[in-house]
Amino acid sequence: MISPIQLTPTKVIGPILMAPLAGVTDRAYRGILTTMGADLTYTEMVSAKALTMNSKKTKTLLRLAPEQQEVAVQLFGRDPLVLAKIAETFNDDPSVVLIDINMGCPAPKIVKNGEGAALMREPHQAARILQEVRRASSKPVTCKFRRGFALGEETAVDFALLMEEAGACMVTVHGRYRDQFYAGVSDRGIIKKVREAVSIPVVANGDIFSALDAQSLWQKTGAAGIMVARGALGNPWIFQQIKARLRGEPEQRPTVQERLDLARRHLAGLMEDLPEPVAVREMRKHFAWYLKGLPFACKTKEAINAALTQEEVWAILAAFQEQLQAQGPLD
Repeated sequence: MISPIQLTPTKVIGPILMAPLAGVTDRAYRGILTTMGADLTYTEMVSAKALTMNSKKTKTLLRLAPEQQEVAVQLFGRDPLVLAKIAETFNDDPSVVLIDINMGCPAPKIVKNGEGAALMREPHQAARILQEVRRASSKPVTCKFRRGFALGEETAVDFALLMEEAGACMVTVHGRYRDQFYAGVSDRGIIKKVREAVSIPVVANGDIFSALDAQSLWQKTGAAGIMVARGALGNPWIFQQIKARLRGEPEQRPTVQERLDLARRHLAGLMEDLPEPVAVREMRKHFAWYLKGLPFACKTKEAINAALTQEEVWAILAAFQEQLQAQGPLD
């Protein structure tokens, strides 16, 4: 089993983490992930600039689920003073475990503003951000970045060393270049190189779609922790499965009934924060992930994508279950 991660002399976190995913790791899903064994979940990446303008929509990204006692806040931006000002606002919030700076998002709309992965091409700007946030924040400050920006531009080791010098107490490394987005294969070798180069904890991220993937990534990189991202979409049980494998115990697979029950719970959680039509629309992608690989899933997803109310969704799922049960028990 991986040992806990020592962020500071007084702060320790569990080693199996859920990545910040825009449009996914909202309050409702973070609550589910917590109950399913994620040691720490991250907010969706939050614009520091938007928070300075008191954006109500942005502030909702920071709310805790009832199942949660703590959360990691991931901020993005490029102005060191703005990021530091926002980080400081969390100093008296006991639920915020750490402040993470996004330096790896590949989205064009983020990169064109000099934010996210663009900072890997401005390492001294990135270092200044870390320095200012570290001065302002009483929380541990971390950052997440990639192998490099363009293909062949492998800068992660030097970047990590600079972030450590600037005050980062942990770094998370995704083994792809920005220009790859999520294509190709995440390189484990670069994560190992970063881990060998720095003295702070390194978390490995990329291509964890099963407990076996997580175990292999940990063993081949020697990382202090594992961060799951797309592998948790429709499968929050992956955290329980990873921990079981690392303990040498059998992995438990969810039954069809458990998948459907959790999908219902997920929609109910979204409706606590959003108007019903908005929650139903937001849930469409999650239903597609929960139903993936099941018989009749395609037609069921099409029906859900046309639904506007929770009652309609419940009726569609009930009909779906009847179709499955006609084939045999829902194992």
